[in-house]
Amino acid sequence: MSDIPPELLAEMTPAVRAFVESLLLQMAEMQARMQAEIDELKAQVRKLTPKNSSVPPSTQHPHARTPEKPKPKSKKKRGGQNGHKRTIRQLVPVEECTEVVPLLPTECRRCGEELKGFDAEPLRHQVWELPKIEPLITEYQRHRLTCECCGTMTCAELPPGVPTGQFGAKLLAFTALLMGHFRQTKRRAAMFLTDLLNMPCCPASTVNMQNRVAAALEQPYEDLKSRLENEPQVFMDETPTTQANGKAWLWTAVTSTFAVFAVFSSRAATAVPKLLGDSFKGVINCDRAKMYWRAERLQWCWAHSARDFQALVDHHDHQVKRLGFDLKRQVRIIFSNWHRHKSGEISWETFQAQIQPVRNRVNNLLLRGMCSGNKRLKGTCKELYEHRDWLWTFADIQGIEPTNNTAERALRPAVIYRKLSFGTQSEAGSRFIERMLTISETCRLQKRPIYQWLCDAVNASLNGQSAPKLFTVP
Repeated sequence: MSDIPPELLAEMTPAVRAFVESLLLQMAEMQARMQAEIDELKAQVRKLTPKNSSVPPSTQHPHARTPEKPKPKSKKKRGGQNGHKRTIRQLVPVEECTEVVPLLPTECRRCGEELKGFDAEPLRHQVWELPKIEPLITEYQRHRLTCECCGTMTCAELPPGVPTGQFGAKLLAFTALLMGHFRQTKRRAAMFLTDLLNMPCCPASTVNMQNRVAAALEQPYEDLKSRLENEPQVFMDETPTTQANGKAWLWTAVTSTFAVFAVFSSRAATAVPKLLGDSFKGVINCDRAKMYWRAERLQWCWAHSARDFQALVDHHDHQVKRLGFDLKRQVRIIFSNWHRHKSGEISWETFQAQIQPVRNRVNNLLLRGMCSGNKRLKGTCKELYEHRDWLWTFADIQGIEPTNNTAERALRPAVIYRKLSFGTQSEAGSRFIERMLTISETCRLQKRPIYQWLCDAVNASLNGQSAPKLFTVP
């Protein structure tokens, strides 16, 4: 039945009517094809998971992550199993106890006769308790005296290391840890100080403390940042964030012993030399984002590639699925050989010899996908094949890791902080969080107690001294 209105149909000649109906039929067919493509794209998006794409793991609810092969339900009961090694809190020596209360029975529990003497080895029962938390308040009385000679009034100066504000070094460091390390909001940090530590505080005071700590961390932060350009290998990643309700990007550069975070307004390639320096000659471990391509040497993350190959396996097209299976098989061989080398089972020379045929097979598979004519394969395989040297840097240079997992692990606490805080509200807030994240991750990598180092750094700042170093020059 024609969709042409009757009043127009009556005025048309048979030739015009046939032409219009032909156009309407073509439009209907085009709309049907477009709707089919839209439905297919929606289905593909619904299938995207952290296992077959670069979708962050945090976007998927933990309860939605079902194993690929459901495991049979265990017949064991919940809790510790019979025969497992017992774990108990060890008793501290008697001399380290705050108080020792001897308990002696007064009469026999059977006949009631009076008991005398002491037990050489009494049963020891220790109870741990929090002390009463009271702030330590030191008042400095600055006397003002008038000179009898000239009449000038002089006021006593504060001793070195005494802050001009009301917050000492330990309180400043502790509050900074609450906000920058333990991811508490300024309001909740103020509530913690007031309710649990009996220190009157408000959100505005936490901002004041935040700025003081950020100033104390400026030099250690810049020292670590300047050290990046001499590193042989740097793991890099970035995540979107906000600053003053505007879009920004939180970058990280991680080495084996320290990490540096930075908040930039852009994700452009210019951010890389801002962080690493213009003379960086090492290897950057990263994903395939194009802002890294200006670097001289890259190592593309094989974990990202494995997820992309899994997406091919999950595709409905059998040609795509087949190539995905073939590539995934080679990835398993790559990681198997790499783990054997890392564990010391095989030498570097043996690893290189065993990885060479795998390298050739992967390159051939990528070439096959690029020349297949399948639009789903062509784009991915073309990019990987044309830059295949960036896939195999870890096989050419000893000590280079094949994945970028180090940067992703370092970035995860920052992502959680961003989700809780919705970014920063000012330039000063960004400087604080990038420096605190830097110190936090660096201390973790070095297995260094962060609170003690932060106390020393703030105390050095109050005394006009340099902060303690976070690395030792070899």
